[in-house]
Amino acid sequence: MAKIEARLADRGWLLPPPIKLPPGVVLPFQFVRVIGSRAIISGHGPQNPDGSIAAPLGKVGRDLTAEQGYLAARLTALAMLGSLQRSLGDLDRIAAWGRVFGMVNSAAGFNGQPGVINGFSDLILELFGPDVGAHSRSAVGMAELPFDIPVEVEAEVELVA
Repeated sequence: MAKIEARLADRGWLLPPPIKLPPGVVLPFQFVRVIGSRAIISGHGPQNPDGSIAAPLGKVGRDLTAEQGYLAARLTALAMLGSLQRSLGDLDRIAAWGRVFGMVNSAAGFNGQPGVINGFSDLILELFGPDVGAHSRSAVGMAELPFDIPVEVEAEVELVA
């Protein structure tokens, strides 16, 4: 078994299948685009193990606590890893996490976005370790996110040659 797959299994974490979109929604882009030795990953949100959009939905600081936002960011990391696994075939092909851009659906006055996106970063660092998992990052507040999800994250990784 691959190293990252084994770590996921040890923790009991499941990677969801492709997202189940609301009726009538079409997304005309790739969730993972490999260009040379890089994989550019489109924005992902929190998913349940069956691929549906995970609740709770809404704004962090109004509808969700920062702790619930943190958990949504962890689910977002698992959703992204699912897309990467489907695209790459093996998560051990990731040589380095380069950049992470975290967006939080924020209520007016909420400024804890870095703590929310730590849910994503903490999971990546736990699975990939401090060398491969280290990444640069932004965590910003947004007035709205698609489907009222609380967190969306996009990223870029370097692949093993």
